[in-house]
Amino acid sequence: MRPPPPVTVAFCPQSPLLLPAVAGAPSCALSVLRAAVSTAVQTVLEHQPEVVVVVGEGADGLRFGPGDAGDLRGFGIDLEVPFAGRVRPGGHRVPLPHLVAAWLLDRAGHTGGRLGVGPDDLAAVLADLPGPVGVLAMGDGSARRTEKAPGAFDAAAGPFDAAVTAALRTGDTTALAALDPAAARRLLAAGTPVWRAVGAALSGRVVAAELHHDDAPFGVGYPVATWQAR
Repeated sequence: MRPPPPVTVAFCPQSPLLLPAVAGAPSCALSVLRAAVSTAVQTVLEHQPEVVVVVGEGADGLRFGPGDAGDLRGFGIDLEVPFAGRVRPGGHRVPLPHLVAAWLLDRAGHTGGRLGVGPDDLAAVLADLPGPVGVLAMGDGSARRTEKAPGAFDAAAGPFDAAVTAALRTGDTTALAALDPAAARRLLAAGTPVWRAVGAALSGRVVAAELHHDDAPFGVGYPVATWQAR
């Protein structure tokens, strides 16, 4: 049996605030977040993956590729972002996590292959790909971190996000896969299905991990980390 190919993962927020068209003038906190995300994405690309797999919620069993696209009209902005290559008539509409990831990859100058999937599809995709693989794991922490957060403040939000960042910092696949989905739904931690999927898919691997960002500047947890799994 051949060993599994190396996988490099960038854990990034799915927030549209990463796009200047949505955020407008950047704050200091947003600039720090964007710099951390840029570092994480570049780490993935430095390993020259044959394919970058974008995993995020909202795929509903679809796989995204050339010709698919998403837009920001839901945020009042007339901007369309191709997922890969030119948009084709009849292409799939990609959800927000995949749109943000496509923009990050374009901004980083990535012109290689990319594939968008949902959390339930990640393990199968990684098992099928033969070469070095990059993964952009898109998801936010709890949206109930402060009184001004999108959701009502919940004192459990901070400890939940702290457990996530501890797992990301140490490369603990078991802890990531074991995150409580019921607690995540209550705390509006949108990234949990993706994080669980990454932890499960890389179970048993040796992981070198680095945490690049751990803050909730707008009341939402935005962890940023990279994993190199062998």
